[in-house]
Amino acid sequence: MSKAIIIDDEPLARGLVREYLADFPDIDIVAECGDGFEGLKKIQEKKPDLVFLDIQMPKINGFEMLELLDPAPSVIFTTAFEEYALKAFDKHAVDYLLKPFSKERFQKAIEKWRERLGKKESPQPVQQLLDHVAQMPHQKDRIVVKSGSSIIVIPVDEIIYLEAADDFVKIHTAKGSWLKNRTMHHFEQTLDKNKFIRTHRSYMVNITEATRLDPYEKDSHVLLLKSGQKIPVSKQGMGKIREILG
Repeated sequence: MSKAIIIDDEPLARGLVREYLADFPDIDIVAECGDGFEGLKKIQEKKPDLVFLDIQMPKINGFEMLELLDPAPSVIFTTAFEEYALKAFDKHAVDYLLKPFSKERFQKAIEKWRERLGKKESPQPVQQLLDHVAQMPHQKDRIVVKSGSSIIVIPVDEIIYLEAADDFVKIHTAKGSWLKNRTMHHFEQTLDKNKFIRTHRSYMVNITEATRLDPYEKDSHVLLLKSGQKIPVSKQGMGKIREILG
């Protein structure tokens, strides 16, 4: 018996998936959730084999919810999402059901999932999809992190600087600091390059927070921020600051 969770903020959409799953007695629906917060909790609690996931939901969207899971589960997206996201699904071989979807299309999605299950394929395409989606404009204005049992939504404009911390990146704001399971390279690729500068291999700074640049040692400087924090600037980082600030 396989376990499934349905996550969608529309009761009618959840009901349709439930109705279609009645044709698959070997798939047990162990939870239904109306938002990403609840969905995250239930996935961690129930450990499903398959998740039917909507994208556009209140609080946090489906992509942001998946980012907080490691590893990501097997997912069939149920969505009315924009065309560019559908192209991303196709590119990374992640299955999706475009609302409104028929019973026949639903059955094909289940068959495709079962084929992958039989081949014991990992959900790696989902992680590749998340990396791709992170570059989309609507995903760049905030960062979602998990802190204990809480989920924190950080507007990008509130970030003062980012700091490498082993396998994580520590995001510093005036309200506090949180860890995100990403790399500095990821943020270098996704954050606005005209606003966030990689000053050092371990630091990235919101340049609007900078007040002064002082010499430190040979070929290096420190950047003084409004918060009083001193951020190291390497020779390469200095070149980037000059490029941005002229």
